[in-house]
Amino acid sequence: MDVSALAVLTVILGALVLLVALAVGRRKEEIKDETQHAAELVAEGPVVKGASKKQKQKQEKQRGRRDKASQNNFSHQLLASSLKGHSGNITCLDFSSNGKYLASCADDRTIRIWSTKDFLDREHKYMRANVELDHATLVRFSPDSRAFITWLANGDSIRVFKMTKKDDGSSTFKAAAEDFPQKHKAPILNIGIAETGKFIMSASTDTSIHIWDLKGEVLASINTNQMTNSYAAISPCGRFVASCGFTPDVKVWEVCFGKGGEFKEVTRAFDLKGHSAGVHAFAFSNDSHRMATVSKDGTWKLWNTNVEYKKQQDPYLLRTVPCASSEGSLVAMSPDGRVVAISEGSNIAMYNAASGELEEEMHGVHNEEITDLRFDNTGRFLVCSGNKAIRVFHNAPGYRAAIKDMQDMLKKAQNEAMKQRLQQQIKEAQSALDTVLAAPAN
Repeated sequence: MDVSALAVLTVILGALVLLVALAVGRRKEEIKDETQHAAELVAEGPVVKGASKKQKQKQEKQRGRRDKASQNNFSHQLLASSLKGHSGNITCLDFSSNGKYLASCADDRTIRIWSTKDFLDREHKYMRANVELDHATLVRFSPDSRAFITWLANGDSIRVFKMTKKDDGSSTFKAAAEDFPQKHKAPILNIGIAETGKFIMSASTDTSIHIWDLKGEVLASINTNQMTNSYAAISPCGRFVASCGFTPDVKVWEVCFGKGGEFKEVTRAFDLKGHSAGVHAFAFSNDSHRMATVSKDGTWKLWNTNVEYKKQQDPYLLRTVPCASSEGSLVAMSPDGRVVAISEGSNIAMYNAASGELEEEMHGVHNEEITDLRFDNTGRFLVCSGNKAIRVFHNAPGYRAAIKDMQDMLKKAQNEAMKQRLQQQIKEAQSALDTVLAAPAN
């Protein structure tokens, strides 16, 4: 064999060796990935009976790391912050009437009370209340913001927590001596305390709504006659209780009290009729003069509910807007009624209420379905919960709607002082909006 042929053969053999080495290396990586994936599946699965305490702790730690990583992936230009602290899935949110606090409850047996003034800070302070031998699925503040009620997942009843001051000046929460009696026979949907402080409401997935006094006595029970309830709530004014469900309407009742504060009766006030399929949820504006509904028919509707219902005047349908909706969809309305937000799965859409125009979309906000959705008392933020995190979004559509309304008012203003005040307010709102839009996505 001549030298040139030998050289060629050497090159070919070298290439074959290199290819084999690469193939072996790649297979090793594949085996490593498969082994790691299998280990993750084992860790995610149920703990093997008889596993050691160390093994259980290791599995929980691995699961926690993956959950944390998956929750940190979301970013959006309007995302102001993410509130983290719960070690379990968050099921409910509520803002206090004074606007200072946001309450959240989760299946980690805790309720967290967050300070709203920290929303834009890096650190988010909270107070913690423990739910002994149970966990809360719902939480609602009292009108004076110094107490809250919860629904107990296992106890199937309402528990009251009151805020008390410690010797060092800090606050703590103490549960009342007794829980409310068990009255519901089906899973609970929602609870609430009237802003008037006169009654508490609880509603379940059958057709039952109970009206309670603050001591745990049932004042009245409502049969909604909707086959099943999908949502129920008290209006912000504290006068009405509304429900929706399998039927394509929303039913609204007035809870009536006498001049001396004594309970009188629950009477039918009005209905919202117009959807062609069952209604998933509804929301009120802060003055209760507007309502938004989202339905299985793939639309949301805006209603004028500021009517003389005692004279048989029906609410006015103001707008019908196509939207994505599914079982579990929620709707929130900004306090001023300018913005409507709809959740569908893990996505959120924000609409201008006056025009019905879709202004913002946030996809994959959580890695599971959104469990609660609401605006803060100022209308500056929209918050939602899912998994172990709370997302806080800037309400950019609200700024835009406010600017447009003030510009329209400016055109009609005849008083010079009024014009100057509106011009200043427009300037401030535009500056706030520009700051939000200029900020890097979180």
